[in-house]
Amino acid sequence: MNAPRPFSVMTKPIGPRCNIDCTYCYYLEKEKLFPQEKKFRMSDEVLETYIRQTIETSVEGGMREVPFAWQGGEPTMLGVDFFRRVVALQNKYLPQGVRVANAFQTNGILLDDDWGRFFKENEFLVGISIDGPDRVHNRYRVDRQGRATFDKVMAGLEVLQKHAVDYNALTTVHRANGGKGKEVYRFLKGLGITFMQFIPIAERNSAAGGGLAGAPQVDMDPGNKVTDWSVSPKAYGKFLCDIFEQWFKQDIGTIFVQHFDTMLALWMGQPSPLCVFAETCGNGLALEHSGNLYSCDHYVYDDFLLGNITETPMRDMVWSDRQMQFGRDKQAALTGQCQACSFRFACNGGCPKHRFALSKSGEEGHDYFCESHTMFFKQCGKRIGDMAQLVRMGRPAWQASPQMLRNPPKNQTLP
Repeated sequence: MNAPRPFSVMTKPIGPRCNIDCTYCYYLEKEKLFPQEKKFRMSDEVLETYIRQTIETSVEGGMREVPFAWQGGEPTMLGVDFFRRVVALQNKYLPQGVRVANAFQTNGILLDDDWGRFFKENEFLVGISIDGPDRVHNRYRVDRQGRATFDKVMAGLEVLQKHAVDYNALTTVHRANGGKGKEVYRFLKGLGITFMQFIPIAERNSAAGGGLAGAPQVDMDPGNKVTDWSVSPKAYGKFLCDIFEQWFKQDIGTIFVQHFDTMLALWMGQPSPLCVFAETCGNGLALEHSGNLYSCDHYVYDDFLLGNITETPMRDMVWSDRQMQFGRDKQAALTGQCQACSFRFACNGGCPKHRFALSKSGEEGHDYFCESHTMFFKQCGKRIGDMAQLVRMGRPAWQASPQMLRNPPKNQTLP
């Protein structure tokens, strides 16, 4: 076994089951992995084994805060009592001096006051999926009958705000909103959202039929075509640039965008807090409701199944040679164009899942979003560098913005 190190697990306690039917969702079709499954629900045995092993393995890896990330599918379908048991089990196995951090991703449809009180009392960080104003959000985020979900999501957001739950908005960037960066940002800001994540959608239809193509390491058939709902590289690059321009002028220090925070860390020479832009990966695994542990949330395929936690201790999988090699492969498989790029330090070839494009020289395995990142770095990199320099000097990053200097964020004054 390799030396212990920090890790995290994206947990799917209800597997791929969901109460809505987003057009672009890559996870719903994972039901095919469990052809005999009738009820997708993590058993009490698997749940207790998972929580105990996660705490033990995390502590062995030197972590004083144990992260739990609950996703799906839609985890609220399990009901609040399921997660009350989660908290009870965490308290049962948590050693003195160690704490847990629970993150919970939801579409917001089923949130009510009971959920709001639970999240607040137990200090859950909740991510709620919102793709923009109603006409944009409803383009792909519909229920099983094809009906709009926007109004129910807004009601769920109100629950989180009413109970002062710590939350952020997760916005997927696709064909319908890729050209509407300014509009989406203004909308989220108008809702009072101060923490934002933007996740680009790029999936391929399998040339063999039967759903989406697998990750490039699973299915690199040149006949696979990008889906109609995927965002184009140029549109995603413009989306990021448009949002950065507004944020830089008005909102540094008051609104936090995951992508920009990650870039600031990289410009400061720090490790990427986001695996997409890290040199290597392999520290973010995925656990299905059955107890099956996979190398990554985007690699839930038989080829990347590490084992089952009820049969093999988690510690023997998360630090195994196989998982470490999975992480190193990200760096080893860079195209020549990536290796020679001046922005490699801030990109590192993107997510391996998106390496299904050709480089300028025709080399396979290039990042589909290369154009997006290059556009963003060229337009915004200088100002990110200015912010990084200020932070190194012990000054706040918002001082890089002339507009913010004239009108500092509330409760922040010039030194």
